[in-house]
Amino acid sequence: MEFKKSPDGGWGWVIVLVSFFTQFLCYGSPLAVGVLYIEWLDTFGEGKGTTAWVGSLASGVGLLASPVCSFCVSSFGARPVTIFSGFMVAGGLMLSSCAPNIYFLFFSYGIVVGLGCGLLYTATVTITCQYFDSRRGLALGLISTGSSVGLFIYAALQRLLIEFYGLDGCLLIVGALALNILACGSLMRPLQSSDCPLPEKTALESEPDQHSIYSEKEKDLEESTNVLGKSHGAEETCEGPLASGGRKPESLLHKNPTTVVRAKEAETYKKKVAEQTYFCKQLAKRKWQLYKNYCGETVALFKNKVFSALFIAIFLFDIGGFPPSLLMEDVARSSNVKEEELIMPLISIIGIMTAVGKLLLGILADFKWINTLYLYVATLIIMGLALCAIPFAKSYVTLAILSGILGFLTGNWSIFPYVTTKTVGIEKLAHAYGILMFFAGLGNSLGPPIVGWFYDWTQTYDTAFYFSGCCVLLGGFVLLLAALPFWDTCNKLLPRPAPTTFLYKVTSNV
Repeated sequence: MEFKKSPDGGWGWVIVLVSFFTQFLCYGSPLAVGVLYIEWLDTFGEGKGTTAWVGSLASGVGLLASPVCSFCVSSFGARPVTIFSGFMVAGGLMLSSCAPNIYFLFFSYGIVVGLGCGLLYTATVTITCQYFDSRRGLALGLISTGSSVGLFIYAALQRLLIEFYGLDGCLLIVGALALNILACGSLMRPLQSSDCPLPEKTALESEPDQHSIYSEKEKDLEESTNVLGKSHGAEETCEGPLASGGRKPESLLHKNPTTVVRAKEAETYKKKVAEQTYFCKQLAKRKWQLYKNYCGETVALFKNKVFSALFIAIFLFDIGGFPPSLLMEDVARSSNVKEEELIMPLISIIGIMTAVGKLLLGILADFKWINTLYLYVATLIIMGLALCAIPFAKSYVTLAILSGILGFLTGNWSIFPYVTTKTVGIEKLAHAYGILMFFAGLGNSLGPPIVGWFYDWTQTYDTAFYFSGCCVLLGGFVLLLAALPFWDTCNKLLPRPAPTTFLYKVTSNV
């Protein structure tokens, strides 16, 4: 389907507004799940590693299912997917209020809410890109801050609701708030198709002609027709003696018009089946070719050493960098920080600084004199050092400072598409970004449980955050080594085989 040219304004700003609130409402609770995490620990009495699976699934399932989410939005459109996903998020949150155990939350909060968030993210990004072209970066930057603002507000809101209504009441109210996504989705008016009529297709393009099919694949069709003809001939042999008393079929055809019609129908049926058989074979061949091309492109991507290092870096970054947003509140409680000292929830600090980091790092990435890849590497290395410093923070002030640093550096998500584009090129961006997002979701899902298991094993978060910091540092240094210009110099210095030369003797007649 062809759409109008992107208006870069007008109703597009309404799309930006409702997309902002959609991400605000759907990601607010899953990103601020650290407040609920403490309550679930006290309510169900499970280990920290097991309980951490709830929040990690809510954040990771949407990324893991990104290919499915993209297919749904492409097939049904942004508005239906947004409305359906709004029901999923709201229903999952309300269902979680009735959870009898932590394993029920794996499904209701982790999978249902997480998948709904993934669908909503894809829908909001897709429809925003349709409405904006020259201002697309600004529009995407505005809607992406919705999740960070949601983290900032929902952290304090959920704590307040738990104090007044308890954990179950909090989840019911948050689920009711998520129903406002339906109103946002109703305003996502799809971009109308182009007013100019499309050129009419010829008969050969709109409906394949039988003669062209037979001329292209005569052998396949003849085989299918012969098989059908044999079965039909057997039926006529059985019916012939009964219907005509042993007379020849030709005399029956001349005398009975019904038999003539049946014979024509049988011939038409054989041709249709033969055509469909041919089309099925062609479709299978085309799908197989697409699959081979996809595998070949994937192998070609991983032959790029910088992309391979980027894949390792994003996986390790999400294993080590995501747990603080989930576990920081419990870290404060484990460090014997009194609740009276918690002027602002640590998760709220992470949320607001993430929004600031997305904007500032995105602005820095636009400067031509800044290498975006090295900027991303710098955020990884500094974040790894900050994670290793968490075990030394024993007061609210130091934890708040480290939370602000971690939140700001988590904003490097805004420059990650720039880094991917610089690594593989714009023509391979969609394929490469899908692969990287899948492994980012895998890291999101594994990171918090691993940190929780470290605590269950050692009864302290020190070893857990040393592990997280080392993961992020390792990813940063691997990417840095792969991105050094030293490798290009080595490739230039490698001896190349001398080109083969041929001597030709040219003769001419004067």
